[in-house]
Amino acid sequence: MRTDSRAPFLAALLLFTAPAVAAAAHAPPQAAQPLPSDAQLQRMGAVIGRIEIHNENIFDLSNPKDDNWLFRLGNRLHPVTRKATIREQLLFHPGDRYSQHLIDESARILRANPYFYDASIRPIAYHDGKVDILVVTRDVWTLNPGFNFSRSGGKSQTGFEVEDVNTFGTGTDVTLSHTNSVDRTESDIAVSNPHTFGTWFATGFAYGTLSDGKLRQFTLNRPFYALETRRAGGITLSDITEDDTLYDRGHEIDKFANRSRFYQIYGGFSRGLENGWVRRYSAGVTYDAHSFAASRFWPGPTVLPNNRRFVYPWLRFDLVQDQFVKLRNHNQIGRTEDFDLGAYATVQLGWADTAFGSSSDALNFQLATGDGYQLNRGDTLLLSSVFTGRLQRGTLENGVLSGAARFYDEQSGYWPFRGKGSWLLFATLGGAAGKRLDLENQILLGGDNGLRGYPLRYQDGTSRTLLSVEERYFSNWYPLRLFRVGAAVFFDMGRTWGRAPLGAPSLGLLKDAGFGLRFGNARTGLGNVIHVDLAFPLDAGPSIKRVQFLVTTEQEF
Repeated sequence: MRTDSRAPFLAALLLFTAPAVAAAAHAPPQAAQPLPSDAQLQRMGAVIGRIEIHNENIFDLSNPKDDNWLFRLGNRLHPVTRKATIREQLLFHPGDRYSQHLIDESARILRANPYFYDASIRPIAYHDGKVDILVVTRDVWTLNPGFNFSRSGGKSQTGFEVEDVNTFGTGTDVTLSHTNSVDRTESDIAVSNPHTFGTWFATGFAYGTLSDGKLRQFTLNRPFYALETRRAGGITLSDITEDDTLYDRGHEIDKFANRSRFYQIYGGFSRGLENGWVRRYSAGVTYDAHSFAASRFWPGPTVLPNNRRFVYPWLRFDLVQDQFVKLRNHNQIGRTEDFDLGAYATVQLGWADTAFGSSSDALNFQLATGDGYQLNRGDTLLLSSVFTGRLQRGTLENGVLSGAARFYDEQSGYWPFRGKGSWLLFATLGGAAGKRLDLENQILLGGDNGLRGYPLRYQDGTSRTLLSVEERYFSNWYPLRLFRVGAAVFFDMGRTWGRAPLGAPSLGLLKDAGFGLRFGNARTGLGNVIHVDLAFPLDAGPSIKRVQFLVTTEQEF
């Protein structure tokens, strides 16, 4: 019989180590390492560990105010956004180096989705060189079945729509709609998803039957979705036939059929974020054609634009500065708002040549620039401008130069605005100037684009300017725990200049004043802010109503 000579040694080792093992088993757990600051985590080279996703349903049933039968039913009927849908929008993954920049930008990407009320991302634990991350989002109701109504400029729009912007929690937008507007009756089906098969490829499809034509659209696009995105590309196919209606004094003055076909393919690259700036380079090819004919819905004489077709390769350069701030109660009620205060510039040039099949030689161009500033007391100023058009035979055609300034003055901390709720003075000044515009491209001013006391599409000209000033009040009132309520008192002043080809002379400076309520949709993604306004024209003639009643759904306050 064979004897193991190691047995006495193993027995002695077990005798001496058993008490230590037993003591370790009953020892209290080791205290977690304190969570370093963001700067310290980055200096130490920490990597991402576990990513915990906590997606909250529409109603917080742990809050007694939300714990009722109706809200419980709403939570049960609502498919919560899938964790995979959230995870595929994050710019970081386990094992990546910790970056506060990528965490902040991921949160902005999540907040930009209409199916989230809010989103936040933060580190929650640090151990063994790894930092665990918590992602918190809150869903809103996204299914919209029912009747739609809006009214502005003395005209109403009605329709029936079934839409879900987050079908089965996948981020897919599916829409079936039928609308009656001032321009046409339209029935559409549209499907889109910004993260097809879990990627950053956005796909979209739309098919519509119009009372005056048709709509066919398809897009496949991988955009520059983040500041660190290195590559982009996509394709767009669009074929739309509809009537273009020209307006002046709020009335139709001409109408003609326009078949527009737009096909484009492009690709782009970037080195990502370098010293706070991003430089993007893109190139593509565009086919842009318009064919005009008489409209069967227009009995009077008509002036038809010339058919045109431009086929051109183009180059584009974008310069973007990374500078974002988070604000509240500016354009939304009680929600986190991401304001881009960074400077940006865009230059795009394309040469259309008859050798490519164009109707004429032309240099197509697009220039844009903007910047943002935070002034004293937290006030905010945003500036932007865009210049588009084409050069044909040394002449500027369809040139439009537009610009805008938006100013936000936070007042809540100053007398007499102290107290419950939040006060903000908002002012915007915008203008546009056109040169040798294509006939269907009008520069209009009226109740549908800012001059709220007047009919829609009221004045036609070659240039315009508009000043709007609002005193905004963001209350703490939360009726039925469904809507955030605000109010506004406003004043608008604007005019057009120049004689449009078919328009009457300008009426000069027009002004209006009014007030209204704002209802922020705290629980739905069906339109961020509902406006209910009464506007009073101050320079109205006998043909204009003395009171304009407006009900619209807008993206902003």
